[in-house]
Amino acid sequence: MTFPIVRHRRLRQSAAIRGMVRETVLTVDDLIQPIFVTYGSGVRNEISSMPGVFHFSLDTLEQEVKEIVDLGIPAVLLFGIPESKDSVGTPAFIDNGIVQEATRKIKSLYPDLLVVADTCLCEFTDHGHCGMVHTFERDGHVCGDVLNDESLELLVRTAVSQAKAGADIIAPSNMMDGFVQAIRSGLDEAGFNYIPIMSYSVKYASAFYGPFREAADSAPQFGDRKTYQMDPANAREALREAESDVLEGADMLMVKPALAFMDIIRMLRDQFDLPLVAYNVSGEYSMVKAAAQNGWINERAIVMEMLLGMKRAGADIIITYFAKDVARWLRSDR
Repeated sequence: MTFPIVRHRRLRQSAAIRGMVRETVLTVDDLIQPIFVTYGSGVRNEISSMPGVFHFSLDTLEQEVKEIVDLGIPAVLLFGIPESKDSVGTPAFIDNGIVQEATRKIKSLYPDLLVVADTCLCEFTDHGHCGMVHTFERDGHVCGDVLNDESLELLVRTAVSQAKAGADIIAPSNMMDGFVQAIRSGLDEAGFNYIPIMSYSVKYASAFYGPFREAADSAPQFGDRKTYQMDPANAREALREAESDVLEGADMLMVKPALAFMDIIRMLRDQFDLPLVAYNVSGEYSMVKAAAQNGWINERAIVMEMLLGMKRAGADIIITYFAKDVARWLRSDR
């Protein structure tokens, strides 16, 4: 049967009907709010390229976390900016590292808030890469090779130290081959076999990370990350990356960035049955904020449509700097 017997607009006639037949729903339980923590006191500094996102010192962190909890957001993702850096990222895995200290503080204040610890070295290395680097000169320029296998031990130490501090979920973002297997084994050997791994399984070498580099002070000092992060032109490779992580023991899979890679989210959703995370990254956030501040777009409508698209593509969880905004909007709609 077809028109005029079939009229699709019948199911769009009122808000009540539209709500009744709505296929995709975004809730506050879907959200994770990233937080940037640093040393010092009284620090609550807005990141210039990310309006509304701040660096927090440990003494100002409580107010931010209280707001997140009061809004009903179930989880935070912690990034740390250390006092000093070295060639192997030592501040990432020491017991009194900034992420470890922030984790302890948050769990002491709000034990039920999930703390997801980003497990990488780039914020903590003086060269800005996500692992150990062998450096050399070529034509008068400093170059380097990121050493995959040698980096795994450091990533394991980081994950274990984060778990000891009370992190509920370990989220390795380094894109080294074999990182899930190494971290899973390290966590299990240290007695943390119950701690899940949220793997940055499909992480592209993306231009959308620009504002994050400022926020985390993690820009590479030479070269780029294209030898270990994925080429944005590739899709089938994403399935190979994700399959490796599944076989190595990942508990959740992630696609990063999200907005330009909705097809990849759908591919993983169709192929794997693990919970799927979409990372709505800094560049996606900042360009919406900038357009909204110029009065070019309706920020709320754009953000909700964008995040619904990620859910519709297959994401179960969304990491987004809009999490607090979305939680407020959802609450106001009740």
